[in-house]
Amino acid sequence: MNNNDTGIENFIEPRRDDMTIYQSLGSLPSEILQWLDKNSMSHVMVWDTGGKLRYITDSMENVLGYKAEELIGKTWREIVSPMDIKYIEQAFYDEGNDGLESEDSSFDVSMVNKNGQVIWFEYRLGKVHSKKDESFFITTIQELKDQQEAKNRLIQSEKLSVAGQLAAGIAHEIRNPLTSLKGFLQLLQAGVSQKEVYYKIMYEEIEKIEAITTELLFLSKPMTNNKKEESVQSMINDVIILLRLQAKLNNIVIETQIDEDYSIFCDRSQMKQVFINLIKNAIEVSEADTKVVVISRKKEDCIEIDVVDEGPGIPESIIHKIGEPFFTTRNGGTGLGIMITKQILKHHESKLEILSNESKGTIFRICFPI
Repeated sequence: MNNNDTGIENFIEPRRDDMTIYQSLGSLPSEILQWLDKNSMSHVMVWDTGGKLRYITDSMENVLGYKAEELIGKTWREIVSPMDIKYIEQAFYDEGNDGLESEDSSFDVSMVNKNGQVIWFEYRLGKVHSKKDESFFITTIQELKDQQEAKNRLIQSEKLSVAGQLAAGIAHEIRNPLTSLKGFLQLLQAGVSQKEVYYKIMYEEIEKIEAITTELLFLSKPMTNNKKEESVQSMINDVIILLRLQAKLNNIVIETQIDEDYSIFCDRSQMKQVFINLIKNAIEVSEADTKVVVISRKKEDCIEIDVVDEGPGIPESIIHKIGEPFFTTRNGGTGLGIMITKQILKHHESKLEILSNESKGTIFRICFPI
């Protein structure tokens, strides 16, 4: 075995006087050292089965800009780029490796360095077992500089494309009510009668602009990660109290059917925004003297939450377009509410399903994994 910069000897020796088992490969099982000897590349990270980092090489510290003590003991969810969490989760927990003889997994993943820069790597993942019946994940890593630049350019291009489409939609949606306001102001300057009618319409047009700017401000905020166990029933009740007056003004009753008070791991503020968007939307599409029903039930793999209305329904041919910016099936809508809802649910690794029959109402169904 060659004694070079990437040789196993350099990984075994403790680099600090107070090196613990989490920082020293010298105290790890021989099976891991053998795997590293066979597969070592320029960067190495070792994880336990709980997903915590046990060891990181000096070279990887230099790339990420963090010292070992800043990363050791952290979970992979705290280290990898948020956009790759689900992919890495599958790699860690669905990987079929049973030891050194098994076929290894190779995939690309991104991480964020201390300066906030996204860096792409090629990971080789191996799962090994020691004679002490301990299991570890070992990743040998290479930086993908060319691929990283190409992917960053692609991501930037996609962002600019989306921003352009959104800007065009915003300009169109705001210009329409502004054109109306300009016309009514000219009529009022000319001294027309029935001013109260014009005032009412002008107020409605201003409300449209206000709704668009409010939703755009929400979209502009970065998603926080203040997640903890929250009561589904408590969040739904808070939202119903908030929207009860609007429902009453439209002669609509809001009912709940909640089997029991389930908890979900979520950002409470964001999930309440989801319920506000869906229940408010249901109220606005419903006719007077109907009801909106919020249902919560536990399935085998998720908490299912339905918001059911008795509105006109959505044609099957356009259901796939619901959630696109400024696409809406109701007068005065912006389409941004459902777009925001989908973004929040994606942040929570959840999904939104739309079930609808024309003239028989619509079900907006959230499936929240457990």
